[in-house]
Amino acid sequence: MTDGKIPDLLGDSQIIESLNAQLEQTDPSQRSRIVEKFFLAAVSSIPWIGGVLSAAETYRTEEGAHRMNSLQTQWLREHQKKIELLGQILQEIAQRFESIGAEIDERIQSEAYLSIVRKAFRIWDQADTEEKRRLLANVITNAAGTRATSDDVVRLFLDWIEYYSEVHFPVIREVHANPGSTKFEIRTTLYGAVPREDSAEADLYKFLMRELSMGEVIRIERDTNRLGEYVRKRPSPRGKGIPAPSTLKSAFENVEPLVLTGIGRQFVHYALNEVVTRIGNENTPGEPPTV
Repeated sequence: MTDGKIPDLLGDSQIIESLNAQLEQTDPSQRSRIVEKFFLAAVSSIPWIGGVLSAAETYRTEEGAHRMNSLQTQWLREHQKKIELLGQILQEIAQRFESIGAEIDERIQSEAYLSIVRKAFRIWDQADTEEKRRLLANVITNAAGTRATSDDVVRLFLDWIEYYSEVHFPVIREVHANPGSTKFEIRTTLYGAVPREDSAEADLYKFLMRELSMGEVIRIERDTNRLGEYVRKRPSPRGKGIPAPSTLKSAFENVEPLVLTGIGRQFVHYALNEVVTRIGNENTPGEPPTV
């Protein structure tokens, strides 16, 4: 409890009024039944929304010094910021829906799509950077406007956004923008000079590339036959008398070209692009739109 001082009721009132205003901006009663389902799926997936509404109602019904202590005030003030962010992203996605058109109406009412929305906003609530929140909004919007892959894969993309950090995404963008780049070229483009092999920076870079490779986001470029099967490369014979290399393979080697995998290109399509306006089955070979 507080030290007995009466809280600043004017300030507290302003907090509640601001909270209410933000919630009213995202009130689905002002929108069609179609967008209403989207709003409800998003809001219902965030557990603290109910607590904020309950605290606001308590403030309105209780009197005097018992209305709210300073901890409650700070808690509401902090969640006021979150509700502002939530209101902004919901309005932004709704506007992007409008830019796609009415052809997505059936899609955004489907339970399959709404389950993606719920999962995305659970992750959105825990995201600690604006970058991740923006990527999640892209996936939600593009999952409504394009069917380049299955909903199961879209949910995997949400897991990737939750798991990977902001230092992974520039590497994905660079490989997408310049397919065939080597680890050396990617490193120098993104960060400049190459550090020592035994440095922390080199360890971090190896970690990033290993995670993206093991996660099937990037791979070494390989030749394929007409069936799409990878062609095995024959090892280059080492001539007699030529000694084996005296050092291990560099973290910044400049020989093996890297490209996005098929699912890596789809991730770019959904998460790193803005609104995609095409609807229907797009499981055709080829690169996704440029970021």
